[in-house]
Amino acid sequence: MTTPILLTPGPLTTSLQTKQAMLTDWGSWDTAFNQLTASVCTDIVQIAKGDATHVCIPLQGSGTFAVEAALGTLVPPHGKVLVPNNGAYCQRMARILRYLGRAVVLLDHRDDEPADPARIDAALAADLTITHVAQVHCETGTGILNPLQDIAAVVQRHRCGLIVDAMSSFGALSIDLTTTPIDALIAASGKCLEGVPGMGFIVVRQDLIESSPGYSHSLALDLHDQWTYLQKTGQWRFTPPTHVVAALRTAMDQFLLEGGTPARGNRYRANCQALTQGMRDLGFRTLLPDEHQSPIIVTFHAPRSPGYRFESLYRSVRDKGFILYPGKLTQIETFRVGCIGAIGPEVMRQAVAALAQSLQELGVEP
Repeated sequence: MTTPILLTPGPLTTSLQTKQAMLTDWGSWDTAFNQLTASVCTDIVQIAKGDATHVCIPLQGSGTFAVEAALGTLVPPHGKVLVPNNGAYCQRMARILRYLGRAVVLLDHRDDEPADPARIDAALAADLTITHVAQVHCETGTGILNPLQDIAAVVQRHRCGLIVDAMSSFGALSIDLTTTPIDALIAASGKCLEGVPGMGFIVVRQDLIESSPGYSHSLALDLHDQWTYLQKTGQWRFTPPTHVVAALRTAMDQFLLEGGTPARGNRYRANCQALTQGMRDLGFRTLLPDEHQSPIIVTFHAPRSPGYRFESLYRSVRDKGFILYPGKLTQIETFRVGCIGAIGPEVMRQAVAALAQSLQELGVEP
């Protein structure tokens, strides 16, 4: 059976070279593996242009583990966090903060509305007890892109900390820490760097991580402890995801050879354009206008045809070699198609053709 192509925002389709990197076993305390970890962390910081100010702390687990670790370690127990909310992953950050016992303020936006720097400015001016802003860069629930640089400037003006979930943007959309004031940037191996899932990482200001001992609610998720141990020994505190790190090293070599963030972003934009044009030709409507759409994942309104069921469409398209993604919205029925992974525009056109054939077989009008 042919492995289906993942049109999802991670896990995603990886290259054969990345898969083959996982065929070697590594000793978790071995010098060679320690060097592998160090090289990955060095390159991650360089991608964000944070060499002069920031460090990279790797962490076992999915991206959400890394988000919780960052919030729990970097926001002190008396902190208060503003979360501009325009989707499911913003809401998840707020839920994490509540679990951690941190005060949280939700600044609600519509699902199809980018986070508004002016509204964030007003919210910070109205509540001087807010210490941090937690911002999702690309809200994967819809594919909307939030104006990170403008938001960062507002947060800096109010002298608050900024923690950014860049899970679905890091490596594809430019984030320059020399010009965009960000305390911590969170992403993961199985996203736009095109590795496999299993490792999160936090690019954090070195002075900030050094001044945050004792804040974390958890031993396993204590970034200060993880950073301190790495600096002393070159090793992870607990068993690392060795094969994931090896795959990420190989994926990042391919990323750099491709041309880094600009080239990766251009390929994803070409994927997105091929997908969007093809789906519109079939009669589908995108949830977002083009000016708010990221090149990471596209949300489409579901067909209004009485015979439409996402599960049926999913199975039919999967049989043709492509895996779609269900919608995240509660009041509007949608489905999503990812544009990231080791694929190009021709694959997106093939996916549209498979979707058109499935609709015809199911008797569903777009």
